[in-house]
Amino acid sequence: MPRRRQALLLPGRNYSVQGPLLMYTHVALQSRGAHTYPLVWKGVDRLAADEHAMIEGVCEQTEAVLDRVHNDDPPLLIGKSLGTAAAVLAAHHGLPAIWFTPFLQHYPIVQALRRSTAPYLLVGGTADPAWNTALARELPGEVCEVAGADHGMFIRGRPLVESAHAMADVIEAVEAFIDTAVWPRSG
Repeated sequence: MPRRRQALLLPGRNYSVQGPLLMYTHVALQSRGAHTYPLVWKGVDRLAADEHAMIEGVCEQTEAVLDRVHNDDPPLLIGKSLGTAAAVLAAHHGLPAIWFTPFLQHYPIVQALRRSTAPYLLVGGTADPAWNTALARELPGEVCEVAGADHGMFIRGRPLVESAHAMADVIEAVEAFIDTAVWPRSG
């Protein structure tokens, strides 16, 4: 019997799973036969209050869904911004992940990324205060960096089509990562 592919979609504070990064990734996962679990944070303002509350709350709410996901293969975690606090959980359980605009300014998240044994993709923009190019490149995961993109992956002050092309580049990197590092395609 084939194994069931599963993924958890972990939104940001003000970035739901309907936002383009998570929405396109959701479609990419479904086109590969994955069952997806989009989360909606409970008490999002409390989660965002401080680093400890964020990591504890995001991990607790994500773990509650993981407990219901029974599978031979580890599920893929996809987090945006606030959702990247689940990197602590991914490192603990050895789960593959895609982290959009990760909070690289938070030490526990960076430490989790350093000790992660499963493959992960970091996606960030050079105009995002949460992004650190040098740090991202020294971590063991793959990196997709968008020049000039902010925390929403928008390139301000440039023609809109540049942001659309950047989104296409990000989704291409996401699909390549899924097809090579997470669920390699055969044949």
